[in-house]
Amino acid sequence: MKYIKIMCMCGGLAVAMPVAQAQDSTATVAPKAGDNGVQVAFRKVNKNDLLGGVSVVDVPAQMKQNYMTYSLENMEAWANGFNGNSMWGMGSYLLVIDGVPREAGNVLPTEIAQISFLKGVNAVALYGSRAVKGVVYITTKRGEAGDQQIHVRANAGMQVPKVYPKYLGSAEYMSLYNEARRNDGLTELYSPETIYNYASGKNPFRYPNVDYYSDEYLSKAFGRYDVTAEISGGNEKARYYTNVGYQTSGSLLNFGEAIKNDRADRLNLRGNVDINLNDYITAYVDATAIFYTGKGVNTNYWGSAATLRPHRFAPLIPLSMIEPEDEASQVLVKNSNHIIDGKYLLGGTQLDQTNPFAAIYAGGNNKYTSRQFQFNTGVKADLRHVLKGLSFQSTFAVDYNASYNLAYNNNYTVYAPTWNTYSGVDLISNLTQYGQDATSGIQNVSNSWYRQTVSATGQFNYVNAIRNTHNLSAVLLVNGWQQSESAVYHATSNANLGLQLGYNFKQTYYADFSGAVVHSAKLPEGKRQAFSPTVSLGWRISNESFLRGSSVVDNLRLTASAGILHTDLDIASYYLYQRTYTPLGSWFGWKDGTGVQATESRREENLEMTFPKREEISIGVDGSFFKGLVKLDANFFVNKITGNIIQPDVLYPSYFTTGWPVSSFAPFVNYNDDKRIGFDFNVSLNKKLGEINWTLGVVAAYYKTTATKRAEIYENSYQNRQGKPLDAIWGLQNLGFFKDADDVKNSPAQSFGKVKPGDIKYKDQNGDGTIDARDEVFLGRGGWYGAPLTLGINLGAQWKNFSFLALGVGRYGAYGMKNSSYFWVDGEDKYSIVVRDRWTPATAETARYPRLTTTNSDNNFRASDFWLYKTNRFDLAKVQVSYDLSGVLGAKKFVKELGVYVSGFNLLTISTEREILEMNIGSAPQTRLYNLGVKALF
Repeated sequence: MKYIKIMCMCGGLAVAMPVAQAQDSTATVAPKAGDNGVQVAFRKVNKNDLLGGVSVVDVPAQMKQNYMTYSLENMEAWANGFNGNSMWGMGSYLLVIDGVPREAGNVLPTEIAQISFLKGVNAVALYGSRAVKGVVYITTKRGEAGDQQIHVRANAGMQVPKVYPKYLGSAEYMSLYNEARRNDGLTELYSPETIYNYASGKNPFRYPNVDYYSDEYLSKAFGRYDVTAEISGGNEKARYYTNVGYQTSGSLLNFGEAIKNDRADRLNLRGNVDINLNDYITAYVDATAIFYTGKGVNTNYWGSAATLRPHRFAPLIPLSMIEPEDEASQVLVKNSNHIIDGKYLLGGTQLDQTNPFAAIYAGGNNKYTSRQFQFNTGVKADLRHVLKGLSFQSTFAVDYNASYNLAYNNNYTVYAPTWNTYSGVDLISNLTQYGQDATSGIQNVSNSWYRQTVSATGQFNYVNAIRNTHNLSAVLLVNGWQQSESAVYHATSNANLGLQLGYNFKQTYYADFSGAVVHSAKLPEGKRQAFSPTVSLGWRISNESFLRGSSVVDNLRLTASAGILHTDLDIASYYLYQRTYTPLGSWFGWKDGTGVQATESRREENLEMTFPKREEISIGVDGSFFKGLVKLDANFFVNKITGNIIQPDVLYPSYFTTGWPVSSFAPFVNYNDDKRIGFDFNVSLNKKLGEINWTLGVVAAYYKTTATKRAEIYENSYQNRQGKPLDAIWGLQNLGFFKDADDVKNSPAQSFGKVKPGDIKYKDQNGDGTIDARDEVFLGRGGWYGAPLTLGINLGAQWKNFSFLALGVGRYGAYGMKNSSYFWVDGEDKYSIVVRDRWTPATAETARYPRLTTTNSDNNFRASDFWLYKTNRFDLAKVQVSYDLSGVLGAKKFVKELGVYVSGFNLLTISTEREILEMNIGSAPQTRLYNLGVKALF
């Protein structure tokens, strides 16, 4: 009876939620304990028969000693070829959950059975055009026949900020701002007396020195909590899996509305049901609902913290310092709707009528609401009576995702005080009011958005073994999905036919053909279909007589793959093949200046436009050595993306394009080619030393990119993008600072504004006597598709009931540019501590920052190697210690398993530029998470 109740609950959940998901061919069954099935494109294969270009992570096994808060958390430390941003440096991969295009945040780690990383062309071919840069396939858990099991997990953690930006206080800012004005030939703005008063700290209300990152406004940490219950069970006829989870997290802001209205809550419900209708037909129904609410305040506090100077205004005005005889001010106090803590008015100025402090105290609040409903179903029919090993299955899924904002937008008054000093006592003699207090009580709705995903597949599968020697497999499928989004005219679509043919002889010799006929509406008629063929071969050398029985080699296999995939993934828009005119242009008469409407060309047609292609060759090796002591999986790849679509003006006569009015008769064509070459590997060691079982894994991925073909005309060959990395950073080379006026006079002319001693001096690359854009050179790789070299290390140890895990992730070979407002300071900008190293005549030999200026420093603040820095880093991403308490449970009649664990996330960064890498400018800070968790099985 207990089992029947649970089944009803899961089934009710499945049909009551109009949700959206689509699923792959055999994704109806997740890997079971001890099952070596790996989910690949539209089928599962035994892990021993998995060809190259695929990495897989068993998430339930990970969660036993590695509590995760995000579905792809630190996967680069486990899955070779995945660097956190992309696979093999290719860019935007397709992420599917149970076969349906979704987002990684749609599923929590406790819901996941397995994650497959499909990298090679043979591995992704069946998914068609939109998957050409790789697929991350997340498979959720399913129920198994047996007694009902209830897994409960609860966690409580504290998020602690890593580092805050460091800005100058009011007095130091004023002193340096005076210096900047002197540098510009202007008089000083702040007197020594004013600077002294702000430095003294004697009256912070009159002489404010606002530190946006102080304990006065921010907590030292904030909490994060979650609880999850998993219920599963069933019998041979029907099986169920249910996951119910709740998460909540707070905020660092600790004043005003933020105390109770700055937090996030997430409730997720999942029900997966599998049913055997008879001996030949099975079906499944899955449903998921995710309810997310993010409460916030009506201001961007962190953005203001990066821009508002500390002396501008005092956030609060004390009532006790208002002159009692100032009747006008007393009337303002009496009529104010916002007396903070019974002691303060809201401060501000005419320029700061809206400011983050007043907004958080009195500006109201907002609530972001997101609702996601996902539904998928499928049926599989065993057709063995027609042909042994033949089956048919189909899937259908629908996702709905909607979000909106609800806000109470209140108006409020701020006050600017006028101060006087009486016998050494500061008092407010007058208040100037800005704005009006007004609370309408009306809740405003904004940013309404929705997205719908519809997905469907139908396929015939064939799996058969002849005399346990010849192993055959085949899939013939039709696959399609479409995502429509509010305010977007064209839906994102993918449609293809697929064919897979596989053969292996005694698990020794392998051959696999996978191909797809793809379709794209972005191309002209007659060019909208293409065929993408791929092939993969494998040879298990360890089965050969010369290695059989080896004491060194347990298992060793070589694989090779090649293929051509056609894709519209990087075609920017629809109808690029069409000729386009616009009626928005205008011409002006020579005599009277009156406008005459004109029609202008934007592009010429190109009815020969075709698919860009990914062409690839890869080789792989996987094996086990010394009786399981060492395991290896490695791949080497070379691929080209050819025929990328651009509008290359340089390939046509100059009169095809005009500058004003802007007009072009150049068509979009297939032209640009890119190349990637790289490798990945995963090496693990498993050894018991004494009473401790040790595991060590080293995972790496490296890639190099090259722009092999570009339509370009540069006067100087060193500026050619062809032959350079795809993520190239371009800029000027600096020669230090101008020393004096003679140095400026005797140097090449600067085209980026007037320069003075203390400004950055640049190298004249072409020797034309002028510094301009033609002097920009290649400076380094930006790592926009992930760091060129990603290194992951996982170390585990188990001793009796204790287990230990440490994860480290290294990223090397890329550069960044110090171009945020923290570093590029001019005009009325807020000063950070970096300006302390500024150039002055006295510090000309040691300065590391240009002279200060109150004007726009176009010369100094532009891309150059002066601001370049290496982003090399190694992060201690996770440390967890777990203890199994099952031994203290006695008969275990009710609680069968019990464990506790403590873990730390993002604990340490080792880098020469650690502070820059850990510091967020204009947004909430990066944090470390210290977590205590408990898990139990009932």
